Amino acid sequence: MANAPVQRMSQLMVKTLRDDPADAEVLSHKLLVRAGYVRRTAAGVWTWLPLGRRVLANVERIVREEMDAIGGQEVLLPALLPREPYEATGRWNEYGQELFRLKDRKGGDYLLGPTHEEIFTLLVKDQASSYKDLPVILYQIQTKYRDEARPRAGILRGREFQMKDSYSFDLEDEGLARSYALHREAYQKIFARLGLDYRICAATAGAMGGSKSEEFLAPAEAGEDTFADCPNCDFAANTEAITYELKPVDASQVPAAEDIPTPDTPTIETLAASLGVPASATLKNLLVKVDGEIVAVGVPGDREVDLDKVEAHFAPAVVEMVTEEDFAARPDLVRGYVGPQGLDKVRYIADPRVAPGTAWITGANKPDTHAKNVVAGRDFEVDAYVDVVVVQEGDPCPKCGTGLKLDRAIEIGHIFQLGRKYTDALKLDVLGQNGKPVRVTMGSYGVGVSRAVAALAEQSADDKGLCWPKEVAPADVHVVAAGKALQTELALDVSEKLAAAGVRVLVDDRAGVSPGVKFTDAELIGVPQILVAGRRAGEGVVELKDRRTGEREELTVEEAIARLTA
Repeated sequence: MANAPVQRMSQLMVKTLRDDPADAEVLSHKLLVRAGYVRRTAAGVWTWLPLGRRVLANVERIVREEMDAIGGQEVLLPALLPREPYEATGRWNEYGQELFRLKDRKGGDYLLGPTHEEIFTLLVKDQASSYKDLPVILYQIQTKYRDEARPRAGILRGREFQMKDSYSFDLEDEGLARSYALHREAYQKIFARLGLDYRICAATAGAMGGSKSEEFLAPAEAGEDTFADCPNCDFAANTEAITYELKPVDASQVPAAEDIPTPDTPTIETLAASLGVPASATLKNLLVKVDGEIVAVGVPGDREVDLDKVEAHFAPAVVEMVTEEDFAARPDLVRGYVGPQGLDKVRYIADPRVAPGTAWITGANKPDTHAKNVVAGRDFEVDAYVDVVVVQEGDPCPKCGTGLKLDRAIEIGHIFQLGRKYTDALKLDVLGQNGKPVRVTMGSYGVGVSRAVAALAEQSADDKGLCWPKEVAPADVHVVAAGKALQTELALDVSEKLAAAGVRVLVDDRAGVSPGVKFTDAELIGVPQILVAGRRAGEGVVELKDRRTGEREELTVEEAIARLTA
């Protein structure tokens, strides 16, 4: 970009901090606040300051360029949306408390959009009438809203956030598959250009619905997603999406079920210790309420139930733990001694590890009593098999059997083949080539734009501060005037020459600020190159430092300009 204006820190609204914010939990939160990129406005709501806005704009630019490259057309839809379309698809209720709902002065119901599937569908319904109008890819980069119960981790999990959401509309499933593949490839280019380390993982569709779904996850300690990676094959999946094949076993030699006295053993730990058996030989039965109905969830005793998976299975129903009052109302359910055999008016779901033919020690539905040799499929029936255990490090890869490796990650992108969930609900048809109506099929694709900024900060920062990749940095070079008038004069002169050549320049020309503070701020702010007009300024010599590697080199002004404009 020719004649890029010089950003002078003496004029720029940027205030760096020496100490971490008291409420900051993760690295990106600490550094983005300390380096003057963002400031907290309210819980989960953030103001982007000039440096932060430049980084955010660079991420937006990269996303926009790659979306345009696959034929995407940019639009901008409202954030304030009417209730009716979301009522038609069921998401007005399915979203639960995370949806910001509000009323206008006339009592009309509205929401602040978390995603825009319904509104894009209605837009295409209004604009497209024939097969000649499709396929089409529409996208926007816009502010989204989600009423997080516990907004945390700075801009990683806020109530207001920037997102690119795009939607494909096709006549047939084969066209949807092509649109999905286009987005998948575009996302790989986006995240490569951003300089992010990421994995493509199988995922669940959740409230979005549809069939195929994949997440783009950036490994980071601050991540709220856990994904499994196989060291032996190409399998990678969010732990919530891992499924195992049901493998029945032969139980013909297992003796009949038999009650055994087990006083004071209401937990798996006390039961296993009392009988001298491993916890894996026992069957754990967790009781929950699904829209008020009691449901039992069975898993091996050495595994924990993943309540998120249980909730996903029963969504949009509300899942709650049973209470003392529930046990009091059902004396047949003996707390600590529940078993699946003989349960009355209780639905029973189980993990595939509780396969037909497997034998267990489990509750006998009597106080201080368990039963052994209780066989799935013989002594009790499973109403539905659902992968509901918490995945552990070393669990077998569903593809090759090798022990899985678990990592934390930040979700930076998600793509869905929605199919006709929304077009059915909102009756989006176009006339086909034969003159008959064709129900349109649809894909949905999201990139967390503001979240990508946090993910970059998490992955690229070091012990001195932020360290941005060149494409997203707020400037190409940070020029530091060490303090004296001659040094400041040279720094400003070099900055103008670099800017005239199209280099984006941030120059620290602040008067009355010590060289030590300026150097510390330069490393904290994290521009890729730092150019110092210091002790040899009178000789026309400057020092060029690579922010990431720390390598330093003394150059003449002409050499430095040539290097930075090459």
